[in-house]
Amino acid sequence: MPSIDMPLSELWDYRPALTRPDDFDDYWSEALSAGRGQPFDARVSPRSYPADGVELFDVALAAFGGGTISCQLMKPAGKTRLPTVVFYHGYSGAGPTPFALLPWACQGFAAMGVDCRGQGGRSTDGAAYPGGHRPGFMTQGIEHPNQYYYRYTYVDCVRALDWLAEQDDVDPTRMGITGISQGGGLTLAVAGLSDRPKLAISEVPFLCHFRRSVDIAAAGPYREVADWMRFRPETAELSWRTLEYVDCMNLAGRIRCRTVVTVGLWDDICPPSSVFAAYNHIEADKQMEVFDFTGHESPVHFAETRFAMMRAEV
Repeated sequence: MPSIDMPLSELWDYRPALTRPDDFDDYWSEALSAGRGQPFDARVSPRSYPADGVELFDVALAAFGGGTISCQLMKPAGKTRLPTVVFYHGYSGAGPTPFALLPWACQGFAAMGVDCRGQGGRSTDGAAYPGGHRPGFMTQGIEHPNQYYYRYTYVDCVRALDWLAEQDDVDPTRMGITGISQGGGLTLAVAGLSDRPKLAISEVPFLCHFRRSVDIAAAGPYREVADWMRFRPETAELSWRTLEYVDCMNLAGRIRCRTVVTVGLWDDICPPSSVFAAYNHIEADKQMEVFDFTGHESPVHFAETRFAMMRAEV
């Protein structure tokens, strides 16, 4: 498919005005305070795994506002002061398999995958969402900013990082976070809401610049919002306001860690302009990797780049 967005020369300069509500910082301060005030109630269960020198654990944490967040943690056996890498996954999917965590553990990392509430992994969603919604997760609670799906999910992801940082064998000053698509958006969100990450690698991120993404994305989850507003046009103003609280473009200026972002110039699910809109508002040390002739995907070769960056910088 051909490019559906701006020329690259324009994307580098695309920095639309932020759409933060006036109480944006208070909204997140209150959410994070409530999340960090909730006990983890962690349940850690060792699992056998057919590889030498590593340990695998199932981790269950109390989700923000109800439910359980499930994680898988693999780390080298008998080591301490471990650097960590935390993975957030794509929309409706699940965290990485133990086999995908194995190379990281073999190279000395505590590697943890986090399953998003109610999606394709084992996490459960105990939140109550008032009002109706369209199929999917994008419009669950969209008329109620304090009860919106991604408010809960962002805080869940921060809580998972907080729990890992408290483990005796982890070095809390050496934490990396990463993900693709929804996972890329969650990476940006956590980097904007937590001071724990040292490095954030966000690949073809979702959840950026909602106003433009909903308008031009040809496929994927942004269409759920368009369907909702077409179906319930009277809710549009309030729905947009809710989305503005969780828009990674509005969170980008809060990021303080080194951040690497990737973009595919043929991406019609997470439009390149939405990715650049968030990236161009990041004021921390940052790097953009641009992939020509690439849609909504992470090129195979970038996995090695990501691995090398984490080893060198975390």
